[in-house]
Amino acid sequence: MLAGKPAEIAGQRLDLQMQWLCKLAAFGRPDSPPVSEVPQVRADMEAFAPALSGGGGREVAREDRHIDGQRGSIPIRIYRPGASDLPVLLLVYYHGGGWVIGSIESHDGLCAQLAADARCTVVSVDYRMAPEHPFPAAVEDATDAFRWVREHAQELGGGPARVAVGGDSAGGNLAAVVSQQCAAFGEPGPSLQLLIYPATDLSRESASYATYGEGFYLTRARIEWFKDIYIPVEERADVRASPLRSEKLSGQPPAHVITAGFDPLCDEGRAYANALEAAGVAVTYKNYEGLIHGFASMAGLIPAARAAYDDMVETFRTLLHA
Repeated sequence: MLAGKPAEIAGQRLDLQMQWLCKLAAFGRPDSPPVSEVPQVRADMEAFAPALSGGGGREVAREDRHIDGQRGSIPIRIYRPGASDLPVLLLVYYHGGGWVIGSIESHDGLCAQLAADARCTVVSVDYRMAPEHPFPAAVEDATDAFRWVREHAQELGGGPARVAVGGDSAGGNLAAVVSQQCAAFGEPGPSLQLLIYPATDLSRESASYATYGEGFYLTRARIEWFKDIYIPVEERADVRASPLRSEKLSGQPPAHVITAGFDPLCDEGRAYANALEAAGVAVTYKNYEGLIHGFASMAGLIPAARAAYDDMVETFRTLLHA
């Protein structure tokens, strides 16, 4: 009753609890607040995130550290699951939030749950964000953090050849870019990439922007707000911002690409999966039709999000430990 009649578009039906959440979100802060309000938007996200994620992974050990990057110190949080007979595998994780908001804290529940469920050590990276540090600061920190984990893999209990990267939304973008950067520089890259509803082309809008750009949590206006703060228009075709624009995608690590049906970024995530596959990269792809952008961080509140998260992690765990 609160959600109203289910939204149906292109043969997809939105989960009713997701639809109710979208209605609640419509009463929040404007999609394009002044840049001066960025600190408050960040605080709002951190306050709201625990209720959505459910605060899972409590049995996981956490350790906060700072590592050296080319532009200074980078905060990380290491999540170690309990004892297991499985080999220690590593996942370098980049949080979402449009390169403007989000943090280790906002994604603490998701990263802890990933460590527990995928049976791997997760290293969450607090990369620099805009407007204080615009493009390519986030890319620099993301790449430096991966290199650090690869070089210190044995210290972390794993091996340098079994270090995966992953992230959601803007973090999925960074995971894809790190994979490309390693290949471009001829250095050892990730063993696997987990791309959860990634942004892959900041230089243009796909058809799903128009179809799902209003009323489904992440809006077209909010995406443009993120882009405007993160990167100038004239730089958006740079492959370090738009990995889908790369003319050479071969040599990338295997990828598990996730999209949500009612998401403005759905088409570009699918397009990236198709482009990787066309370049000879091993790809598994799954679109969760009835869900919205951000569902992986909503598993503690929305049953459909939990089911999708469980399915996603089962596939990822299988690929990771193969």
